[in-house]
Amino acid sequence: MQLFYNPDISTETKTFSFDKEESRHIVRVLRKNPGDTLVITNGKEQLFRATIAEARDKKCTVDITGWEKQPKTWNYRLHIAIAPTKMNERFEWFLEKATEIGIDEITPVICDHSERKHLKMERMEKVIISAMKQSLKYKLPGLNSPVKFKDFIQTQTWDLGLIAHCQKDGKKRISDVIGNKNNIMILIGPEGDFSESEIEMSKEKGLIPVSLGESRLRTETAAIVACNNVALLKEIL
Repeated sequence: MQLFYNPDISTETKTFSFDKEESRHIVRVLRKNPGDTLVITNGKEQLFRATIAEARDKKCTVDITGWEKQPKTWNYRLHIAIAPTKMNERFEWFLEKATEIGIDEITPVICDHSERKHLKMERMEKVIISAMKQSLKYKLPGLNSPVKFKDFIQTQTWDLGLIAHCQKDGKKRISDVIGNKNNIMILIGPEGDFSESEIEMSKEKGLIPVSLGESRLRTETAAIVACNNVALLKEIL
């Protein structure tokens, strides 16, 4: 099944037209014709079925024929706050794979040791949308604007806050602390790890230091391991 995305449709929508880029993909690449059925999501856990009324490569218009609720397949809320990686490609890889696994919110956090402090947010949003469609999910993760570490932990709330730093002592396994907590935030640091002051700040806010295994992981790998750990644990708890 091919899934399409349009953030503007709702249960009240009767007809709408795709933009030029999506229209060309539907008509020229997929060779869809009037009368063909499309499956569309607005990224808000809703699936819409539509029939093509007009198939032009600059404007593909469809009529909505029905919709249904499509709740996300995970029963928890996961927020990953992650330092942007030096290479854009690695951060995009994280966005893609986290979306495929299942995630609700992503915040790029600028840390003391961050090498990259600016992101092409429009490009990142496109990566997430593409991954959502490819993995047939109907919930689009929220991507927040980059924020400084201090500002982030002072303004956010969660049931369970975790921080994955590289210091050896005092860390727990995620399986030991997750319990029945369903609003989970995990902080993943930059290549140079969190600074001492950031780790102390996290302790003051009640964040629990956690281990992601014995291997020293890249930032984007650590974030994916954290996502997958939560997904697997929530399946069995």
